[in-house]
Amino acid sequence: MTDWLDAPLPTRKNVLGGDLMACSYAPLTGYFRDGCCRGSEGDRGQHVVCAIMTRDFLVYSRSRGNDLTTPRAEHRFPGLHPGDRWCLCAHRWLQAALVGIAPPVVLEATDVQALQVIDLALLLRHAHQPVVP
Repeated sequence: MTDWLDAPLPTRKNVLGGDLMACSYAPLTGYFRDGCCRGSEGDRGQHVVCAIMTRDFLVYSRSRGNDLTTPRAEHRFPGLHPGDRWCLCAHRWLQAALVGIAPPVVLEATDVQALQVIDLALLLRHAHQPVVP
C-alpha cells in the first residue's frame, strides 16, 4: 500500500481546460506562496485568478480596504507594482470588472475554480493575450 504522502497530487486545470501554469515566482504569489493560483478548500478568498496588476486596479483595491502596494514582511508580501502578476480573489476581480477596472488575466495560470464565480466569456474579454480558437 502506498503512503498517502507519496501519492501524486491531482493535476490542476486552468479555465481553458489545460494544465494550470504558474502565475509568478517574483513576486512569489498564490495562497500557498508556491507561484500558482490553485484553489483549496482552506482558501475562503479563492485566490485563483492570475492577473497582471495595473495602477488603476491597485488604487481600486486599496480603496476597498485591500492595500496591495505596501510591503508586509511579516506575511512575506513585497508590495505590488503595475506589471506584477498576482493571484487575486475571484470575487475581488469580478467586483473590479463590474466597475470597469479589472486587470488583465493570464488564462493559462487561472484555476478552473474561478469559473464558479466568473463567467468564462468575461475572463476571455480580459485575457492578457487573445485566445486563438
